[in-house]
Amino acid sequence: MGQLPFETVKREILVKKKAVTSKDFGCKPDDRSVEELLKYGVININKPAGPTSHQVSDTIKKILGVSKAGHFGTLDPNVTGVLPIGLGKATRLANFLLGAGKEYICLMHLHKEVSEEQIKKTAKKFRGIIKQFPPVRSAIKRQIREREIYYLEILEIDGKDVLFKVGCEAGTYIRTLCVDFGKVLGTGAHMAQLVRTKAGSFSDKDMISLHDLLDASAEDELKRFILPMEEAVKHLLKIYVLDSAIDSMCHGADLYVIGISKYESEIKRGELVAVMSLKGELVSIGYAEMNSKELGKRERGTAVRTRSVFMEVGTYADKNK
Repeated sequence: MGQLPFETVKREILVKKKAVTSKDFGCKPDDRSVEELLKYGVININKPAGPTSHQVSDTIKKILGVSKAGHFGTLDPNVTGVLPIGLGKATRLANFLLGAGKEYICLMHLHKEVSEEQIKKTAKKFRGIIKQFPPVRSAIKRQIREREIYYLEILEIDGKDVLFKVGCEAGTYIRTLCVDFGKVLGTGAHMAQLVRTKAGSFSDKDMISLHDLLDASAEDELKRFILPMEEAVKHLLKIYVLDSAIDSMCHGADLYVIGISKYESEIKRGELVAVMSLKGELVSIGYAEMNSKELGKRERGTAVRTRSVFMEVGTYADKNK
């Protein structure tokens, strides 16, 4: 069974400094009100065929009566499946989901019949690093690009129709993958149908339809459908900080080692990490200046260079001072 890279990481939480968090500040993500979720939430929409991703975002704005909503990763109009939509401040998480990878189920139509053995043998050539030339109607500069295919599994073959599952790096063109597959196979091929089944930590197992959202008028129903923005950073390794370190970070300060309570293993220098409160709230995202081993040994220095702050200033400020 194929897994995206972040799904294969064995995470272990390592304690640097035992601490408890005060009930006077912040709140657990699952305890947020609907009003708060409309400002810091994500909806995992099952995009229908027809509308653009931008049109789906606009529809959600109208349904929920919010001023800001944005999709995480564009799907072509005729492509269906997982389309995470960020609300309010959570829209800024889109850029940080790019490194998490995507998964698709694709129906590819071959232009000539060949043996199943040839198809499966060719599929092996499209695993690992591949080169792609973006299609004419793409939004980027048309030049050869390298993309990684994490897994490509043939699910079913029915004459000229080949159903496969592919896990890939963000920015991989599945339509182009089908055309290239047909060239290598010597038959010619094109993409007949495509469904996205994973976008980072979001999957088709818990996506909802626009009709579901439209019917969810009561607040308790909306709360089932709007996820905390922390769901969008499940793929990132995490560092948990003391209550006392949070307010300065909300003003854009970097995270220093002295402010760390615990952290996950496998953190590497230079990679993006999520900085979390002890209640599990997303404080910020930044670049690790130390690996996990260094975080455990050092008592001073910069641990994370802040790139983007998501928690509001004052959330962990002592109001009595």
